[in-house]
Amino acid sequence: MSNVTTTPRLRAFGSREVGPGRPVYVTGEIGINHNGELDNALALIDIAADAGCDAVKFQKRTPEICTPRDQWDIERDTPWGRMTYIDYRHRVEFGEDEYRAIDAHCRERGIDWFASPWDTEAVAFLEKFDVPAHKVASASLTDDELLRALRATGRSVILSTGMSTPRQIRHAVEVLGSDNIVLCHATSTYPAKAEELNLRVIHTLQAEFPNVPIGYSGHETGLQTTLAAVALGATFVERHITLDRAMWGSDQAASVEPQGLARLVRDIRTIEHSLGDGVKKVYESELGPMKKLRRVPGVVAEAEAAVLAADEAADEAAASARV
Repeated sequence: MSNVTTTPRLRAFGSREVGPGRPVYVTGEIGINHNGELDNALALIDIAADAGCDAVKFQKRTPEICTPRDQWDIERDTPWGRMTYIDYRHRVEFGEDEYRAIDAHCRERGIDWFASPWDTEAVAFLEKFDVPAHKVASASLTDDELLRALRATGRSVILSTGMSTPRQIRHAVEVLGSDNIVLCHATSTYPAKAEELNLRVIHTLQAEFPNVPIGYSGHETGLQTTLAAVALGATFVERHITLDRAMWGSDQAASVEPQGLARLVRDIRTIEHSLGDGVKKVYESELGPMKKLRRVPGVVAEAEAAVLAADEAADEAAASARV
């Protein structure tokens, strides 16, 4: 499948466009916060849909490929008892039946879903579904084989840039191609410290990749800094979401709970409306206060009024000549 757009800085996410001048595409990252329970995943989809998110995102791995062999037999404590790490990876991984249920539920709720594949087999698995895009996790940015497999799908690809140097990012963009990607600034700490978010990198990426939409994948606590990313121009936003931050799992503490997610989406939409088009103008709503409060109209206002009157007279003369 190929998602093709004609405007350089817009990307197709299914029927939606992502980029400057379009509403911020807000994604609730479920990841593995479902803890291997389909009911948890469906509940998180409902929370994201109710909050007004555009999509939810999962993570898809082939455990035998993504888990180093020397870690397979290491035992660890889990909510399901003590088990080997490879058994744990299988325990939290969804198969085709679960993703069919997820796909159906998302269609019912009117929300997109996609995932971060961590290996090429996971890419092939996700291609069984009509997902709007694929996501490259920051940890996978250096995996050229995976990047080439994602490029070959023809779908838009979101590339997170946490834990990566500028040179690594440039190389990944070269492998993926710049015409169908969204770049996401990110700091890969869970949770990330405010002083390490470095949100001005959004502007750095905008300057270096002028034809690529820039987004933000946040792993911080709180909502303010994600809203700041939108004000700085992020066109795609992703935050981990959870039913309860006290739940078991490494991503839960850096995740947003239901009420916070609703506030985040609401405030992103308010910021979108408030940013405007950058063209300074006098609004009709200002005319009353201007008349009441401005004692001296000023020479510029008098000149502008004269030009306006002349333009109106010329329009009237032209209209009379046509009669």
